[in-house]
Amino acid sequence: MAIDGFPLVELGDDIGELIVASLTRNGMILQDGDIVAISQKIVSKAEGRLVNLEQVTPSKQTEELAKVTQKDPRLVELVLRESKRVAGVAEHALVVETSTGTICLNAGIDKSNVSGKDTYSLLPKDPDSSAQRIRSKLHELTKKTVGVIICDTYSRPFRNGIVEFAIGLAGVKPFKDYRGTRDLFGNELRWKLVAVADEIAAAAELVMGQGTEATPVAIVKGLTTIDLTNGPESSDLIMPTSRDLYRGAI
Repeated sequence: MAIDGFPLVELGDDIGELIVASLTRNGMILQDGDIVAISQKIVSKAEGRLVNLEQVTPSKQTEELAKVTQKDPRLVELVLRESKRVAGVAEHALVVETSTGTICLNAGIDKSNVSGKDTYSLLPKDPDSSAQRIRSKLHELTKKTVGVIICDTYSRPFRNGIVEFAIGLAGVKPFKDYRGTRDLFGNELRWKLVAVADEIAAAAELVMGQGTEATPVAIVKGLTTIDLTNGPESSDLIMPTSRDLYRGAI
């Protein structure tokens, strides 16, 4: 369920308070067991994670990298500042590992739904902590126990199109683990570790949208099989190097 009429978020806004106020205006009620999916963009805006490229001075190394990627050197400089390492470089593509361990294009920095010609949005510094603060505020205001997922859009290797992924979690265990159980015919399931947090994020995007919808928050109801307790963090969704089958193959 999308929350319609959500206000434009500014620096210092309390996302939890905005969600509760918007729910009230829409005649919607938060219930125990609901999951609140939130666009990364409004969290970044509230936390002041916006940068104008006019404030960025690229280094000589960055200038060379910008020639290869054909990107604004100031943007490349910003990407490198938000990254632990560069994983790959090609024309129009700069694949990096972010400070939180996510492998993605441009360190998750983008221009969509950000006002100002040269202003870009950075990812929250600690998305799990951001999700926990919002969850705590929602509980304080509604007395309901809910899960919170902060979502962002990423491309996928070997697949066309983009999909919403979970980058911050609070009160939602990211996996449903079938390993060691049996299927309909008694076969042991050895690899079925389902990333339900990502599945929820992708489902929520169907009503949140990416363009002019102005619905950066959705309420997911009825997922009674999801464990709404604090457990593994969003970093557990990132494949460890020791188990990364792609790393040595491409």
